Amino acid sequence: MKEITRLLLTEKRDIFLSVLFGFLAGMGAVALFANSGYLISRAAVAPPLAVLTVTIALLKLFSFTRALSRYGERYYSHRATFTMLSNIRSHFFQRLEPLAPRISHKFKSGDLLSRIVGDVESLQNYFLRVYYPPIVMITVFLATIAFTAYFSIPVAVILIAGVLVTGWLIPAWFQVRHRKISSEIRKARGEVSTEITEFLYGFQDLKLHQKLEEKEDALLASSRHYIEEQAGASHRRLASVSWNQSIAFTISWIVLAAGAYLTAEGQMEGVFLAMLVMVSLTVFENATPMAAYPSYAEESRQAAARLEEVMQDESSRLPEKKQLRALPQGTPEISFQGASFTYPEESRSVLKEINLTIAPGTKTAVVGGSGSGKSTMIQLILGIYLPEDGKVSISGISTEELEDKKIWEKTNAILQDQHFFFGTVRENLLISNDEANDAQMKNALARMNLAYLSLDTTLTEKGKNLSGGERQRLGLARSMLREAELWLLDEPTSSVDAATEAKVMNEIFTEAENKTLILVSHKLQGLEDMDQIVVMDHGSIAETGTFAELMEKRGVFYQMKQIEAELFAAG
Repeated sequence: MKEITRLLLTEKRDIFLSVLFGFLAGMGAVALFANSGYLISRAAVAPPLAVLTVTIALLKLFSFTRALSRYGERYYSHRATFTMLSNIRSHFFQRLEPLAPRISHKFKSGDLLSRIVGDVESLQNYFLRVYYPPIVMITVFLATIAFTAYFSIPVAVILIAGVLVTGWLIPAWFQVRHRKISSEIRKARGEVSTEITEFLYGFQDLKLHQKLEEKEDALLASSRHYIEEQAGASHRRLASVSWNQSIAFTISWIVLAAGAYLTAEGQMEGVFLAMLVMVSLTVFENATPMAAYPSYAEESRQAAARLEEVMQDESSRLPEKKQLRALPQGTPEISFQGASFTYPEESRSVLKEINLTIAPGTKTAVVGGSGSGKSTMIQLILGIYLPEDGKVSISGISTEELEDKKIWEKTNAILQDQHFFFGTVRENLLISNDEANDAQMKNALARMNLAYLSLDTTLTEKGKNLSGGERQRLGLARSMLREAELWLLDEPTSSVDAATEAKVMNEIFTEAENKTLILVSHKLQGLEDMDQIVVMDHGSIAETGTFAELMEKRGVFYQMKQIEAELFAAG
């Protein structure tokens, strides 16, 4: 909560004005009703006309002051709240953005969305319901008790006892009871978001495997649990308000009884009795917001904790980089020097002491079985992760000393999972080069055998209205619009037929001529012209060489080619 409070206090002016106008509105209400009670009592004893005139004038003044102050309080408090929310969203996004490439390994997408949207939205109550009400309540009560004490010390003591009960004891009691409930609500909401996300994304697979009803039942069960938790929290909040108001009315009755006794004993003038009773009825309006304080305080604390859990997640955070250096111009050289890597919260090493040099302007293929570490090498080059031991260098500079953005600016990276946004083909192509014209985009599509796609064709979310092969080729077309000296291709044509693949890869090699290119693939066709082939086996380099050298060696690569040939023959 310290970080949230710090962001809130950046709006010092609006906070001060909110408290000021809240105090004036509260005191205006007290003065209005106190004056009304006094006017009624005074009028009954036929006072001079001047007294009635002044009292009526004050009544109108207090009415006007109360309305104007209430407007100012609402205006500045809500402006402070909305500004705070904007600051929190910006702050959260800025801290979340560097974690984005790695954060999905720990947090489910639905739960992450629930935190980003729901928990941030919950913090709108922090100022209006948690930070602000106690300040206004204390200042109004102190001023009111000082005013009441002038007329009757016993009544002032009663009001002090009332504010302690309604403003502190009852909220503290309900806060203890609400703490566990609020945690369950957050957890339940995250579960519902996760279930909905998985249900929508996996709808087709669930239907094919006839598991749709089971998943739907699980979603409904999560929804019912969330609704029940919300209902329980609402009931407790209502109970707190009911207890608070009941105690406040009881205090008013006690004030009436005490005032009547003091009047009968001659210790207080009877003309002030109605005034003090009206004061007690009015002043406790400022304690009413404290009834909801426990639920909103715990809700804000839980929301801030869940957001902080994401932002402080060490498993998604890269180690602090050293002094950043500029990436040299020209075609880069890639070097692995004893690089080892294990994914966070996993025990199995993905890469083990990799030593490899990829010369500038050469074409290198990285092949091997599934899980052998091929894709992880790409992620280390991109700086998405840093090696645990050893280092990965680009043009002689370790990725620990290079800013991620500087690496990505000079790289054409085609990863296995490519995202396409809802919009036109043109809009999705312009992501890689916003200065590309229609002729360049059409040429890129044609080279990838996608000439039949119009630039105005609408793509659905994730490009689901395209086939897997079309999505891969569209991703390659997008990369061809970007001039970069380093090409990183991770299974770029795994869903493309052999004939189209040959044409597409020929276009890629033509475009990447004299540039450094690394191709990760489980396919072994078309590697004859590669300058170097790296064979990976369970996180280690089994062998390296040209196609001819590896075939002559009759090692791991040769065996893989033999198995592939047998499979093609059998097919």
